[in-house]
Amino acid sequence: MSPLLPFSNSASAAFGANLAITVAAVALLMGVTFLLARRQGRHDLVDVAWGSGFALVALVSAVLSTGHGDPLRTWAAAVLTVVWGLRLSLHIGRRGRGAAEDPRYTDLLSGDQGGRDARALRMVYLPQGALVWAISLPVQAAAYTPGPAGGLLFAGVAVWLTGFLFEAIGDAQLSRFKADPANRGRIMDRGLWSWTRHPNYFGDACVWWGLYLIAADTWQGALTLPAPVAMTLLLTVGSGKRLLENRMSTRPDWDAYARRTSGFLPLPPRR
Repeated sequence: MSPLLPFSNSASAAFGANLAITVAAVALLMGVTFLLARRQGRHDLVDVAWGSGFALVALVSAVLSTGHGDPLRTWAAAVLTVVWGLRLSLHIGRRGRGAAEDPRYTDLLSGDQGGRDARALRMVYLPQGALVWAISLPVQAAAYTPGPAGGLLFAGVAVWLTGFLFEAIGDAQLSRFKADPANRGRIMDRGLWSWTRHPNYFGDACVWWGLYLIAADTWQGALTLPAPVAMTLLLTVGSGKRLLENRMSTRPDWDAYARRTSGFLPLPPRR
């Protein structure tokens, strides 16, 4: 099927229903996460639910789209999203086990206006749930895209795989580095971290650009372009790179590391 053709009328109606159902699914997940976090007294549990939320939307869309989209494209997008989302949730869950609440949430939720839990609902769960739903729009659209899979599917898988490997390998390298007591207080500047200060964030962005390519065979899928753009901005100028580097900049060897290492895109270290 030629690129940028529309959904059929029946697929368009089903896709509209899918959008409403995935809103409910994400709301349910965030609600359950809030109750668990409230019981534990730490709202950074929402970070564990972040990746799982995308996986949930992908599976719901794949099941609901039966009979509308191309099965190869539908399940490629779903499986890739689930693999990425569950790996991320498991990684964040293991990383936070036994540690204090993430300082970002401690700072964000410390205030005099309303209770801590009410502030968390308004300032954490509602915006994060909305982001999960909006950023997952390419995966939802891919599930309803008709016609046999073509070059965009394979290009998307290649971009996704590049991103997934950057993120998974970068996280593993950082975990090993932090596990060595001799590295306490030091900057991780080895492996992928010598090519970019944020291999995990770069990988995250690639994952969502890859999923967007998988969806871009129809104009409905192409119109989800704001989703990977939003994820990239979130990682670079939102709550990702910017906040992390603000904290890291107080370390004595940060300036030298920042001068020789690319801020986002992987590049050979500068002398």
